[in-house]
Amino acid sequence: MLSIALAGKPNAGKSTLYTAATMAEVDVANYPFTTIDANRGVSHVRTECPCLERDRRCTSEDCRDGKRYVPIELLDVAGLVPGAHEGKGLGNQFLDELTNADVIVNVIDASGGTNEKGEPVDVGTHDPLEDIDFVEAEMDMWLAGIVDRNWESIERKSRSPDFDLDDALAEMLTGFGASPLDVAKILRKLEYPEDPIQWDDDHRENLARQVRRRTKPIVVAANKIDTAPEANVERLLELEKPVIPTTAEGELALRRAAEGGFVDYDPGDESFEVVGEVSDAQHGALEDLAETMETWGGTGVQAVLDHAVYELLEYVTAYPVEDASKWSDGSGNVLPDAFLLPEGSTPVDLAYAVHSDIGDGYLHAVNAKSSREVSDSYDLEEGDVIKIVSTAS
Repeated sequence: MLSIALAGKPNAGKSTLYTAATMAEVDVANYPFTTIDANRGVSHVRTECPCLERDRRCTSEDCRDGKRYVPIELLDVAGLVPGAHEGKGLGNQFLDELTNADVIVNVIDASGGTNEKGEPVDVGTHDPLEDIDFVEAEMDMWLAGIVDRNWESIERKSRSPDFDLDDALAEMLTGFGASPLDVAKILRKLEYPEDPIQWDDDHRENLARQVRRRTKPIVVAANKIDTAPEANVERLLELEKPVIPTTAEGELALRRAAEGGFVDYDPGDESFEVVGEVSDAQHGALEDLAETMETWGGTGVQAVLDHAVYELLEYVTAYPVEDASKWSDGSGNVLPDAFLLPEGSTPVDLAYAVHSDIGDGYLHAVNAKSSREVSDSYDLEEGDVIKIVSTAS
């Protein structure tokens, strides 16, 4: 399952965003390092379900009238402070938890109501732009430290006549999520000495920076937009980085109100409708939230997860079925499963995602939308419905 990690300094709203996205209870408090042990839960990304192309909606519990929610893992770790890569705060623990994440959401306090250490200050007194670069820098320096500590083994291996730098670096960086292809593409962009013994700190830091950018892309959640000066949010949106305005508290309030039957709302909707009896105070709070959502196009919580998976990672959603005409499994359930796969994946990749035995026994595949057989090298597209024919079926 794809893994998204929530990063950022303490008290930026990471745990609130985690709770809103997973509806799992965690400790949320107005002081640094409320989160010590990482929280892991299941959230979802949202896409259009292919059932919208048919007369009737599908039977999956993850589909809400054509709004398809595909499971991903969400990870909430301890807050990051300047100097984390040197062990300050809970830095080493925080950074180690990020190793297996596929993409990072950097949650920042767009209101400027917390300083660089995550301590509460008057709203607007801290510049939230400072919280973006330092997270990237801490991650880069942390990885540079890992590269530096392991460089002696690279130098020793380089004395072997069959030494290959690509292979040696791939072996060292596998634990960080870098594949041999990642390492090869990164090295093609860098200028460096052929002999690893001649590499200096700048060479290693540049390598670490490029590896982090490729294997741990970052999208910024500009959180607390319900209290943030609008100018702060506008400045963040002008950056040449992916930034999504969010209100984690607003999303959590809506999710809970929807569960209680007070509002009609699905995660990712740009608005909501009050359908139950609410108090005057609740009505006023909902009106304020509706105004915030109208200004910024929703609460942003679902949008930031969607951007991480579909834009930064460039994944697509594919739906394996057994009956190509009914788009169903063997029990008649319509579009019961959805899989997230990297762009460029093939029906064979989908077969292996379903089960290794299905992949091993793969024979051919049919595009259920066109009722035509597709080649083994066909690039899956968003929303494809695929019948896999396998000896293991």
